[in-house]
Amino acid sequence: MASGGDGLEDISPDWAGTSIVDLTSPELAKASSSMLDSGEDFEVLDDDNGAGEDDLSGLPPLEDVPTSKALPVKDASQETTAHPPKEGANAEEEWLDVLGSGLLKKKVLVAGQGRESRPTKGQDVTISLKVMLEDGTVVEENPSLTFSVGDGEVIQALDLCVQLMEMGETGLILSDAKYCFGPQGRSPDIPPDAALSLEVELLAAQDAPDLELLSGNKKAELANKKRERGNFHYQRGDYVLAINSYDIALKVIGSSSKVDFSPEEEAELLEVKIKCLNNLAASQLKLDHYEAALRSCNQVLEQRPDNIKALFRKGKVLAQQGEYSEAIPILKIALKLEPSNKTIHTELSKMVKKHADQKSMETEMYRKMLGNTGPGGPPAKCKDKSSRSIPWKWLFGATAVALGGVALSVVIAARN
Repeated sequence: MASGGDGLEDISPDWAGTSIVDLTSPELAKASSSMLDSGEDFEVLDDDNGAGEDDLSGLPPLEDVPTSKALPVKDASQETTAHPPKEGANAEEEWLDVLGSGLLKKKVLVAGQGRESRPTKGQDVTISLKVMLEDGTVVEENPSLTFSVGDGEVIQALDLCVQLMEMGETGLILSDAKYCFGPQGRSPDIPPDAALSLEVELLAAQDAPDLELLSGNKKAELANKKRERGNFHYQRGDYVLAINSYDIALKVIGSSSKVDFSPEEEAELLEVKIKCLNNLAASQLKLDHYEAALRSCNQVLEQRPDNIKALFRKGKVLAQQGEYSEAIPILKIALKLEPSNKTIHTELSKMVKKHADQKSMETEMYRKMLGNTGPGGPPAKCKDKSSRSIPWKWLFGATAVALGGVALSVVIAARN
């Protein structure tokens, strides 16, 4: 369990050296375990290999792929010399400006089997892939790469463009860094803000496995794969994509089944579900989606009332909404469960101070509204401290009621 210390932002993203899609390699699993289970802070995500809910984010995973026709692109000089345009063809007209911004372009090198053979979102596709820098340096080659279309399992450039490819087609993709590895790059071979060329051949496409027929272990394995991709996006600061991956994982877990699960499988699915919801709440907090984060935390606490990460994040959400009187008791529960946790101690101290400041401001506001502008301190109290003294809040309420009655009488008199 976490024991305080630096936040997740201070942990270096060692994922960057992985393949465009391979996030389940033993090396990555080891790295993710050291980073995500290090217990340095409650921003750290669960990631030991251990379980659908409604879409809690409402956020799209990727930019929509427009059904646009090919647009002329002025700069076709970036095309690799390995594939010159066909004789007599206009090089500019051969490029498809996928998003209409010039940042993501696709060109057919070898024609496929027709538009009806294009893969659709949710299908599993297998491609042959070669990735190159602008200077032609090859940084990755994979003769048989399989992934689910539209699930964010690969870089956006590939995920978007493969949906526009025909079976058997070989295409060339030129992508801005925005749709590849962005400002972080991928150590050690892809520098920050690097545009990439991708040579892709679509080899196969088939429907994804029927979730209703999967065993509990297979469902947990698939959900974990989606969750790990979400962790990858979270580490890179791509919180929208992280939310999408966690939502997909939760839908896998919550899908109906025609197969009976053993108690062990049920427990494993629940464990993965708890991790997904906790990580989902962390991502939603990063985007200030407080209501969604609160729902995610509550779903965890319905299953595990003593889950410290869910308690901690729920407290943070309520504090962000100014509900200190609700947040403080929740953090006290978490602290009681783990008294030595420095992170909870620190956050609870901040909340108590902010709550005191909030109450002080409210007291000052009441005093000004009642015309008591005396310097500092709470409103002067009557010397008679008997139980018959009137609280300030009651006095303020009575004054408001009296004023309302006077106003109502004036209106009635005016109508008569």
